[in-house]
Amino acid sequence: VQLQAFGGGLVQAWGSLRLSCAASGLTFSNYAKAWFRQAPGKEREFVAGIRWSGENTFYRDSVKGRFTISKDNAKNTVYLQMNSLKPEDTAVYYCAAGSRGTTVRLNYSYWGQGTQVTVSS
Repeated sequence: VQLQAFGGGLVQAWGSLRLSCAASGLTFSNYAKAWFRQAPGKEREFVAGIRWSGENTFYRDSVKGRFTISKDNAKNTVYLQMNSLKPEDTAVYYCAAGSRGTTVRLNYSYWGQGTQVTVSS
Protein backbone atom coordinates (compact mmCIF):
# COMPACT_ATOMS: atom_id res chain seq x y z
CA VAL A 1 0.00 0.00 0.00
CA GLN A 2 1.34 3.39 -0.95
CA LEU A 3 -0.11 6.88 -0.74
CA GLN A 4 1.81 9.53 -2.62
CA ALA A 5 1.04 13.18 -1.95
CA PHE A 6 2.18 15.96 -4.24
CA GLY A 7 1.30 19.49 -5.29
CA GLY A 8 2.83 21.48 -2.47
CA GLY A 9 4.99 24.51 -3.01
CA LEU A 10 5.63 28.14 -2.18
CA VAL A 11 2.73 30.54 -2.63
CA GLN A 12 1.97 34.09 -1.55
CA ALA A 13 -0.76 34.84 0.95
CA TRP A 14 -4.27 34.69 -0.58
CA GLY A 15 -2.99 32.38 -3.27
CA SER A 16 -4.16 28.85 -4.07
CA LEU A 17 -2.72 25.36 -4.27
CA ARG A 18 -4.18 21.99 -5.09
CA LEU A 19 -2.79 18.94 -3.36
CA SER A 20 -3.25 15.46 -4.76
CA CYS A 21 -2.84 12.07 -3.14
CA ALA A 22 -2.71 8.98 -5.32
CA ALA A 23 -3.16 5.56 -3.78
CA SER A 24 -1.85 2.22 -4.94
CA GLY A 25 -2.37 -1.16 -3.40
CA LEU A 26 -5.78 -0.32 -1.99
CA THR A 27 -9.12 0.76 -3.34
CA PHE A 28 -9.47 4.32 -2.12
CA SER A 29 -13.23 4.29 -2.46
CA ASN A 30 -13.48 1.72 0.33
CA TYR A 31 -11.81 4.03 2.85
CA ALA A 32 -12.36 7.33 4.50
CA LYS A 33 -9.70 9.82 3.40
CA ALA A 34 -8.26 12.83 5.15
CA TRP A 35 -5.61 15.48 5.06
CA PHE A 36 -3.55 16.37 8.11
CA ARG A 37 -0.77 18.90 8.50
CA GLN A 38 2.18 19.44 10.75
CA ALA A 39 3.95 22.74 11.26
CA PRO A 40 7.46 22.88 12.78
CA GLY A 41 7.36 22.26 16.50
CA LYS A 42 3.66 21.43 16.50
CA GLU A 43 1.54 18.32 16.64
CA ARG A 44 0.08 16.87 13.47
CA GLU A 45 -3.48 18.19 13.14
CA PHE A 46 -6.55 17.27 11.18
CA VAL A 47 -7.40 19.52 8.23
CA ALA A 48 -10.15 17.92 6.13
CA GLY A 49 -11.83 14.56 5.70
CA ILE A 50 -14.22 12.73 3.44
CA ARG A 51 -16.04 9.57 4.40
CA TRP A 52 -15.84 6.47 2.25
CA SER A 53 -19.24 7.12 0.68
CA GLY A 54 -17.98 10.51 -0.45
CA GLU A 55 -21.17 12.16 0.69
CA ASN A 56 -19.86 13.69 3.89
CA THR A 57 -16.95 16.08 4.16
CA PHE A 58 -15.71 17.75 7.31
CA TYR A 59 -13.09 20.38 8.09
CA ARG A 60 -11.25 22.02 10.93
CA ASP A 61 -12.79 25.39 11.68
CA SER A 62 -9.83 27.47 10.51
CA VAL A 63 -10.03 26.16 6.93
CA LYS A 64 -13.80 26.07 6.44
CA GLY A 65 -14.81 28.06 3.40
CA ARG A 66 -11.23 28.09 2.08
CA PHE A 67 -10.31 24.43 1.63
CA THR A 68 -12.24 21.73 -0.23
CA ILE A 69 -11.57 18.01 -0.12
CA SER A 70 -12.73 15.87 -3.02
CA LYS A 71 -12.05 12.51 -4.60
CA ASP A 72 -11.87 10.78 -7.95
CA ASN A 73 -12.54 7.09 -7.46
CA ALA A 74 -11.59 6.27 -11.04
CA LYS A 75 -8.13 7.73 -10.44
CA ASN A 76 -7.89 6.42 -6.87
CA THR A 77 -6.99 9.95 -5.86
CA VAL A 78 -8.07 12.46 -3.23
CA TYR A 79 -7.54 16.20 -3.56
CA LEU A 80 -7.31 19.21 -1.32
CA GLN A 81 -8.07 22.51 -2.99
CA MET A 82 -6.70 25.31 -0.85
CA ASN A 83 -7.76 28.88 -1.54
CA SER A 84 -7.10 32.16 0.26
CA LEU A 85 -4.02 30.67 1.85
CA LYS A 86 -2.57 32.28 4.95
CA PRO A 87 0.93 32.14 6.42
CA GLU A 88 -0.45 30.05 9.29
CA ASP A 89 -1.35 27.34 6.76
CA THR A 90 2.36 26.69 6.28
CA ALA A 91 3.06 23.05 7.13
CA VAL A 92 3.82 19.63 5.72
CA TYR A 93 0.54 18.20 4.50
CA TYR A 94 -0.16 14.47 4.76
CA CYS A 95 -2.90 12.41 3.20
CA ALA A 96 -4.30 9.44 5.05
CA ALA A 97 -6.80 6.64 4.65
CA GLY A 98 -8.68 4.67 7.25
CA SER A 99 -11.78 2.68 7.96
CA ARG A 100 -13.41 5.43 10.00
CA GLY A 101 -13.90 8.98 8.83
CA THR A 102 -13.00 11.01 11.88
CA THR A 103 -10.71 13.84 12.88
CA VAL A 104 -8.61 11.51 15.00
CA ARG A 105 -5.18 10.71 13.67
CA LEU A 106 -5.12 7.21 15.20
CA ASN A 107 -8.12 6.16 13.12
CA TYR A 108 -6.08 6.35 9.92
CA SER A 109 -3.92 3.35 9.05
CA TYR A 110 -2.30 4.49 5.83
CA TRP A 111 -0.27 7.65 5.36
CA GLY A 112 1.44 9.46 2.52
CA GLN A 113 4.93 10.89 2.77
CA GLY A 114 3.88 14.53 3.06
CA THR A 115 4.23 17.55 0.83
CA GLN A 116 5.47 20.96 1.98
CA VAL A 117 3.21 23.97 1.69
CA THR A 118 4.78 27.34 2.42
CA VAL A 119 2.71 30.52 2.40
CA SER A 120 4.60 33.79 2.39
CA SER A 121 3.14 37.01 3.76
